[in-house]
Amino acid sequence: MRVLSGIQPTGMAHIGNYYGAIVNWVREQETAESFYCVVDLHALTIEVDPKELESGTLDTFATLIACGIDPNKSTLFVQSHVAAHPMLGWIMECTASMGELNRMTQFKDKGRGSDSVKAGLFTYPALMAADILAYQADRVPVGDDQKQHLELARDLATRFNRLYGETFKVPEPQIPSVGARVMDLTDPTKKMSKSSKVMNSKIYITDSDKEIQKKISRAVTDTFEGVAYDPQNRPGVANLLEIFSVITLQKPQDIAEKYSTYGPLKKDLSDALIEQISPVRERFIELQNDKGELFALMQKGASRAIEVAEETSRRARRAMGLVVI
Repeated sequence: MRVLSGIQPTGMAHIGNYYGAIVNWVREQETAESFYCVVDLHALTIEVDPKELESGTLDTFATLIACGIDPNKSTLFVQSHVAAHPMLGWIMECTASMGELNRMTQFKDKGRGSDSVKAGLFTYPALMAADILAYQADRVPVGDDQKQHLELARDLATRFNRLYGETFKVPEPQIPSVGARVMDLTDPTKKMSKSSKVMNSKIYITDSDKEIQKKISRAVTDTFEGVAYDPQNRPGVANLLEIFSVITLQKPQDIAEKYSTYGPLKKDLSDALIEQISPVRERFIELQNDKGELFALMQKGASRAIEVAEETSRRARRAMGLVVI
């Protein structure tokens, strides 16, 4: 069984990234052949500061290792290090229709109606499809907000196979049930986001123990008495219980039954978070201070990724009638 997923190198990772995706990747590498990618080419769909992109790529790569992605178990690599990605991206652009790309939700939200928007924002779902299909993945762990893009990848793989012969495996989505959407600590109706300007809305993996305690203590709850898991009517406390759930692997309902007030719940949640996040923070700092190790691990991952993706690229080019030498 082979799985693939990716993460953009934009901003420091927070616990929404960690518990929403990365911990599942860490578990997955024990039972599947895993490919995990820092998708730096996708970051180019908006104006970027070159220094920020470079540091963000290094930080994201280091973050994944610090969180538990083992380069000896998984293939961890940077997207732009593998030339087969843009090659297959162009092939997917020539397989997709304007109508399909036009219906992509993120383009509707961010780009439609603006003449100055980058063309890459419109076409990047084709590159995302290429990212997935290059590795012949069986499953792709995705959040709800990315499911549409995986459906496009499936449609393009099916169409390509029908037109040119069996070339790509059609992947299945894998959406985590608990912890898939860690919400904003100050507005629990919104997903925790790197782009939020409110510092107390998210907990970074680099936050100190005191910062974690402060942010949890200030997290929004509600005015109801007692503690109960009720996502619809009590989203604030439900968010805290779901975070606690993914840390302890207990059901949120069972955790709620142990508390009658918010104070002890928040204290215990802070302690549990600190216990898990502190080693991640320390390993991240070690990697930041040893760029030689970081680059060596990048090269190791790129070598394996190139081997697999280039084989898929050659098969796709041959199938379309392109001359492969």
